[in-house]
Amino acid sequence: MNISRSFLLIGSLYLLVGIGLGSHMGASGDHTLAPVHAHINLLGFVLMTLFGLAYRVMPAMGGGMLPKAHFWLHQAGSLVLLIGLFLMMGGMVAAESIGPVFPLAELSILAGVVCFLVNLWRHA
Repeated sequence: MNISRSFLLIGSLYLLVGIGLGSHMGASGDHTLAPVHAHINLLGFVLMTLFGLAYRVMPAMGGGMLPKAHFWLHQAGSLVLLIGLFLMMGGMVAAESIGPVFPLAELSILAGVVCFLVNLWRHA
């Protein structure tokens, strides 16, 4: 698994989703999903692109289990969080019912970032 390439490709997919949502909001005049749009662009595109570039610039970081754990924890946490925000902010699911899912998704993202930090500490 090329960790840099994986982060960069999936980050680019999130960029397309973010642009699509932003275009939809602009065309409709309904900006209810603006927080979702921001999270898609930041968690999805910006962070994944930065991670991908870091792994590209420091290839020694790409080996072992830490980068794989980082990748999958970030993917799972981001996807769950972003879908949950979309459903909640879009009024499709009540905040009370989906609210307990958010801390788990955030914990997954945090654990992935800790893996990245440990890896960075070891190899940078």
